[in-house]
Amino acid sequence: MAQAQLTIDLDAIRANWRALDALSDCETGAVVKADSYGLGADRVAPMLAREGVRRFFTATVEEGAAVRKALGKGPEINVFGGHMAGDAKLIKAAGLTPMLNSIDQMLRHVEALPGHAFGIQLDSGMNRLGMEAEEWAALRELAMKQKPRLIMSHLACADEPNHGMNAHQLRTFREMTDGLDAPRSLSATGGILLGKNYHFDVTRPGIGLYGAMPFRDAQRVVSLHIPVIQTREVKTGESVGYANHFVARSPMKVATISAGYADGLHRALAPKTYLWAGETRCKLLGRISMDLITVDVTAVENVPETLELLGSHQGVDQLANHIDTIGYEILTALGGRYTRSYTGE
Repeated sequence: MAQAQLTIDLDAIRANWRALDALSDCETGAVVKADSYGLGADRVAPMLAREGVRRFFTATVEEGAAVRKALGKGPEINVFGGHMAGDAKLIKAAGLTPMLNSIDQMLRHVEALPGHAFGIQLDSGMNRLGMEAEEWAALRELAMKQKPRLIMSHLACADEPNHGMNAHQLRTFREMTDGLDAPRSLSATGGILLGKNYHFDVTRPGIGLYGAMPFRDAQRVVSLHIPVIQTREVKTGESVGYANHFVARSPMKVATISAGYADGLHRALAPKTYLWAGETRCKLLGRISMDLITVDVTAVENVPETLELLGSHQGVDQLANHIDTIGYEILTALGGRYTRSYTGE
């Protein structure tokens, strides 16, 4: 019973998809890469398919094959990483649609899997994945004869609505794709929130589905409750945890709870992070170790069996702010030792 309890609310993911779908003036897909941002693509993707999603997105072919296993036949699964060497057999077996990022990938795909579905990813200014304008101009006529299932690009600064890069990429994407006979996609969650000019034919919500920024209206999806293994009285001047990092200035009650950096809770969280016992806020003390965390529960008369790290009092973005990161990193770092349960199925 020393495992922490991670609860994933599928009703909240469903509600978030519906809200983003309502904002999208086009087809709304779903990004389920990285195991649905660490929350379980085998549970999330089928629920979204029942909700009406017909186009899913993963990062790699292996992820795509796992999602296909969960979904069965029907929905399209697009792979951002494209067609890498050695991928042909799995692409064919799982019926995946690689988003081709270069001339090399295009040649590899049409030679290995002639007639098999594919999409195109273009670089509209992010300089990460996709064909640049000159490369696309050289390949466009050949590619369009093969009837790509989707032409996409990705926004670099969509979480900053007033950033000039957004308008620049929109203009560049239009210059590269206007007049082409294929569905187009530019926007993930942030792009959806920029407005209909950015939506084209397909939007690709990801982080917004899972309850994090930049979708301010998202319903909270995850809660994390960590068991209390032991409590002790600590005297003035006594230290707590590794390296005597915390020294008590007055008598206090300390709880040791069952989670640590092996569970994806970064050591850097320690200085600013609190947990909750009911409505009482409890300061994290000392250093986070591999399996254990110590917490000040002096103000708690009856220490509960678990303390809440994520939930109604604190979401992934608030936790991320403590270490100058983003909710994506908090979500995807949540480890495999948690007991996971799902609500809302």
